[in-house]
Amino acid sequence: MIEIKKILIPTDFSEPSQAATQYAVELARKFGAQLHLLNVIEDPVVYMPMFESYSLPPKEDFENFAKTRLDNWILDEDKEGLDLVTHWVHGNPFVDILKYAKNEDVDLIVVGTHGRSFAAHLLLGSVAEKVVRKAPCPVLTVRPKGHQFIHPLQDEA
Repeated sequence: MIEIKKILIPTDFSEPSQAATQYAVELARKFGAQLHLLNVIEDPVVYMPMFESYSLPPKEDFENFAKTRLDNWILDEDKEGLDLVTHWVHGNPFVDILKYAKNEDVDLIVVGTHGRSFAAHLLLGSVAEKVVRKAPCPVLTVRPKGHQFIHPLQDEA
């Protein structure tokens, strides 16, 4: 039998991450697993070259934003009964997701995918794809507009 004790949900606070979070919460409930919610704070200069000529907000602003979003990412009513761990780190998303998964001995990573076009994928790469290829454990990818598992309506007697 498969034992899943720790599930990692890396989030960039996007719609695909929200869809993946719903799966991760349900899986954590089903398996009685600890749920790890991780945000990697990427250096804005990496993806916003315009900051080269402007001053960046202080590092603490990014950290406070991450902490606030992580604390509120899962609704309070959905947190009930979950063993939830939140963590943020400065770094490179795919590298730090893999490092966290290995260091915490994670059993499953649930990651959202953006479903970019082929051209955008070639230019930007895909954190989810890199995680899938290099992860130390199984990875479940979730698309926000993809097939959703929905409980069928029960007939009223």
